[in-house]
Formats: sequence, C-alpha cells, structure tokens
Amino acid sequence: MIKGFKEFVFRGNVIDLAVAVAVGTALAALVAAVTKALIEPVVGWILHFLGGADGIGGTITLSPGYEINFALLIGAVITFFVTLAALYFLFVAPMNKYRAMTGQGGVDTRPADVKLLEEIRDLLQQQSKG
Repeated sequence: MIKGFKEFVFRGNVIDLAVAVAVGTALAALVAAVTKALIEPVVGWILHFLGGADGIGGTITLSPGYEINFALLIGAVITFFVTLAALYFLFVAPMNKYRAMTGQGGVDTRPADVKLLEEIRDLLQQQSKG
C-alpha cells in the first residue's frame, strides 16, 4: 500500500499540483497585500477626483448603510489578473518550454483498453496491406 502511494505521489503530476497550490496561495497573499496597500488607495484617490467617491475608501454611498466600494472591486479584479499572469509566466510557460526541450509531450490519458484496441487495429491494417 505504501509503495503504491509512493508511486502515485512521485509520478510527477501530484507534486506539480502541490507546488502550484502552495506557490499560488503565497502569491495570492502577496498580490492581495500589494492591492490593499497600493492599488486600492490609488483607485480611491482617482475616484475622489472624478467626483462622487470619498478619497480614502473609493466608495459611493447610495443611502445610509448601503455603499458601493469600487476600490475593493477593482482591487479584486487586478489581484486576480496579476496572480493569473504571474502563475502563467513563472510556472506554466517555463514548464511547457522545458517539456518541449526534453521531448516530454502531454501525458497520454487514454485508457489501456483503448490503446490496446488501437494497436490491434493498426496490426490488422498492416496485415491487410501486406
């Protein structure tokens, strides 16, 4: 049982996924902090000069207790796209380049019976030709 689990873990995909989750979580926290400390105040400042929003939080009050926080919304969108771009350019693109250089293509996920049937089909085609 331990041997099977070890083979499963060290096959590669599980380790890649674990690293991606850990790094993605850390990167999301970093981008969220930058967004909260830098982007939200700038968006609030811009909204203040455009009119209708306070300069600190970037909010527009509709009525007492109801407000729209544009700085928070824009910050969340920016956080998502920065995290997405960083993960792509730091991990996905280099991994694809590495796999192309080493000749490792995508993993064949077809079931074994389908592969076997395709081999039989190919052998039958070769026999019928020759």
